[in-house]
Amino acid sequence: MRLSLLDRSRTRAGEPDALALRHTVDRAVRAEAAGFHRFWVAEHHAVPGVASGSPPLLVATIGSATSRIRIGSGGVMLPLHQPLVVAEQFLMLQALHPGRVDLGIGRSLGFTPPVRRALRRESDEPDTFREDLQELRSYLDGEAEVTARPSVAGGVPVFVLATGRGVRLAAELGLPVVVGGPVLDADELPDMLAEYRRSFQPAGADRATVVVSVDVLVADDEATARRLALPEAWASAQARRTGSFPPLESPDDIETADWGEQVRRRVEEGVGRTIAGTAATVRCRLERLVERSGADGLMASSSTFDLDALHASDRMLHDVVG
Repeated sequence: MRLSLLDRSRTRAGEPDALALRHTVDRAVRAEAAGFHRFWVAEHHAVPGVASGSPPLLVATIGSATSRIRIGSGGVMLPLHQPLVVAEQFLMLQALHPGRVDLGIGRSLGFTPPVRRALRRESDEPDTFREDLQELRSYLDGEAEVTARPSVAGGVPVFVLATGRGVRLAAELGLPVVVGGPVLDADELPDMLAEYRRSFQPAGADRATVVVSVDVLVADDEATARRLALPEAWASAQARRTGSFPPLESPDDIETADWGEQVRRRVEEGVGRTIAGTAATVRCRLERLVERSGADGLMASSSTFDLDALHASDRMLHDVVG
């Protein structure tokens, strides 16, 4: 079971955004030392709680700070970019860090209407994700009408970040799939992934591959682990209330805030969706998830306010899966 990390460069209350990016690079260095398989970063635009809007720049920095761990995106939102430009960026990364670069592709647009307008991408525009993805692959494979530079032998492995529709597309195009979020709790998840494997057309990859992305936090006791999950659950609840996804706050500040019944319910739901607990609890829950999904790899997308606790959780998680 290959274990990876996805870091979204979460900002923290009272700290400058730039510090969040340095924390991401530091976490990647620690992940390599601990033996994680890959380390991915994310793309979000004009979100107060996320400092990373340019995965290629951040991946390049991480690549220079590490030497072995696979690096990449989780993911690049293809509807916001020209396929040729994305291909050029990741071919360049592969040329600079040979054999280490992955390209995770998503289809999400901006978080709010003003952000979508700033990105010149309205939500009612035609869905060209399939065509754009095929065009991108043609550049990466050196089969397009124009040749993306630099030319790199073997191209760049492409993954599809997907829900139901994306899972079907990944199967048709012969690409690995990364699933996470609400789809993991859906009753149809086993059938969806079984159909992906049955209908997989070997092309971009030799075989069907499923990576499950899930929030995981490990601590010495259950109460501490659930408290580590509180800042992310609180931020998500605030985003649903205000329309703005905020920086992480400390559990102490959250616990003294004015919650309200709706916020309390949403926070409890968020903490419940996180696999948080002791090593034994986390192992048991991950084993059930792997059995249900048949996952080939796990990608922990965890975040919390306390960086020392986050690093300790990463180490314990690696021990659990290992």
